[in-house]
Amino acid sequence: MDIVDRELEKAERDASPERFPERKNGEFERPRPMTSSSTSSSTSSSRSVIREEMRMSRVNTMADLEKHPTAISRIQTQRSQHTATVGRGLKSRSQKSRPLPEFGAGKPYPPPLPEQEEYVVEYDGPNDPLHPQNWPMKKKSGVLTAVMLAYTTLVSAFTSSIFSAATVAVSQHFRVSTEVGILGLSLYVLGFATGPIIWAPLSELRGRKLPIVIGMFGFAIFQVGVATAKDLQTVMLCRFFGGLFGACPLAVVAAVFSDMFDNRTRGLAITIFSMTVFAGPLLAPFIGGFIVESYLGWRWTEYLTAIMGFVAFGLDVLFLEETYPPVVLVQKAAELRRRTLNWGIHAKQEEIEVNLSELVSKNFSRPLRILVTEPIVLLLSIYMSFIYGLLYLFLTAYPIVFQQIHGFNGGVGGLPYFGMILGMFFAGVMIVLQQPSYNKKLAANNNIPIPEWRLPPVIIGGVSFACGLFWFGWSGYRSDIHWIVPTLSGLLTGFGLLAIFLQALNYIVDAYLMFAASAIAANTFLRSLAGACFPLFAQYMFKALGVNWAGTLLGCVAIILVPIPVVFYKYGAKLRQKSKFAPVYPKQESTAMPEEIGGVV
Repeated sequence: MDIVDRELEKAERDASPERFPERKNGEFERPRPMTSSSTSSSTSSSRSVIREEMRMSRVNTMADLEKHPTAISRIQTQRSQHTATVGRGLKSRSQKSRPLPEFGAGKPYPPPLPEQEEYVVEYDGPNDPLHPQNWPMKKKSGVLTAVMLAYTTLVSAFTSSIFSAATVAVSQHFRVSTEVGILGLSLYVLGFATGPIIWAPLSELRGRKLPIVIGMFGFAIFQVGVATAKDLQTVMLCRFFGGLFGACPLAVVAAVFSDMFDNRTRGLAITIFSMTVFAGPLLAPFIGGFIVESYLGWRWTEYLTAIMGFVAFGLDVLFLEETYPPVVLVQKAAELRRRTLNWGIHAKQEEIEVNLSELVSKNFSRPLRILVTEPIVLLLSIYMSFIYGLLYLFLTAYPIVFQQIHGFNGGVGGLPYFGMILGMFFAGVMIVLQQPSYNKKLAANNNIPIPEWRLPPVIIGGVSFACGLFWFGWSGYRSDIHWIVPTLSGLLTGFGLLAIFLQALNYIVDAYLMFAASAIAANTFLRSLAGACFPLFAQYMFKALGVNWAGTLLGCVAIILVPIPVVFYKYGAKLRQKSKFAPVYPKQESTAMPEEIGGVV
């Protein structure tokens, strides 16, 4: 690990001492009492009353903090996130060598604040209503937040595959081959690979709402560009940039759920989010098929997604509230400055200075180093890339089976995807039902998560996915086999797809904690490349091998990959002990449940 990595590791250990008890004192680091120390010489009675109220509230706050280690952990976590955010390293300050300008108007520079830390706003104990995790459940899970964000994510995922129903029509309109038309699908998914590089750091600098709003506006604009395109180049470019902007909810919405939900409910929220991500591409083909075959034509597949995007944009602008805890404190500090006229009050997030070298290190260099040097990340990323690539390969395979072999039209030929959607639903139900058992093991282990607990569903899903591929291949290559038989194969492939993807992602997060964002970034980049490339060779593979042998080939590859989670289930702990990036989980006596580091599952 380099210097920046070590600084981040130290910050995270300070943030959650319950998980890393090797600290000498073995206790939480308590924040200093926050006493008013205004630099203003005003003796206004109104401001004195405000100060007195603030002092009285702080007495209760410190008593609460002494009773609630979770609150102290939260405060330290926010400071850790501040240190880990792009541009906050020490190098950004040491590189400043230019002399300071004059203060102005002949004034000397004022003395520094007596105790700068006393001017930093914090959350008011473990039950502070400003903290998103303390919002009422109706607010978090109701229409104004969770449902709205699920719709936003669904729109982005839905748009990725609706173009597959229009590839033939687009190819005929612009007089190119079908393979060239499929590039519109691949370029959109390629935008998914590059978008998180922009949106994830922005969400850590300026909060969650701003990138989501910008992303959905840009997404909707580029869908209009595709719908009105007069040449193929415009279609391809707008599809790519639509994917780049559409990647924002995929990269940020999961973090929003992590901001709002604690350890007990976060797993359920992320499961529902993942189901929208994977169900979206499978809902679109039959809708797109009916649109293309109607008098509306292929352009209305893009007008529809543009309208959906503008609706999501409007909802996010009007109703979405900021959930990133450090930025919520920025808003709190701004209000306190206005009401107290004490301009020294600020949040830690306001001290951030963006530095290009650190931006490159934390968002390009480290993910690649983790991908290359960590066998857990590399092998699971290969497995998940194969699964994710097949999700988009099915957009080519299903039309071959149900439209070319069974003779369905474009709309009806997309209905068999509901077999996979139903299989994903069963996988989600299984994961949700396992959550109480997981929570019991977590409590029995002093609230220290063991990453390998996540892997049994991955193993089950791997076997299910491979069996589904064989089933699909050998039941879909002949028209005299009823169409319901290959449709039902989607129960196994859909079940395996979600079980593998969701729990493998959770395993990476649990295994790498403080470097989870970098590990996920590497995983996202690799699997998005697979999702972009697989549809390009699907036509050639199924034509050369036939549906039966192509399904057999893919099923054999799936079987070869099944031992990966088995090996990690048995030897993952030993591999993590040798890792430079994965923390070791020691036993400890504390029974207080710490918050997840960085707000991830």
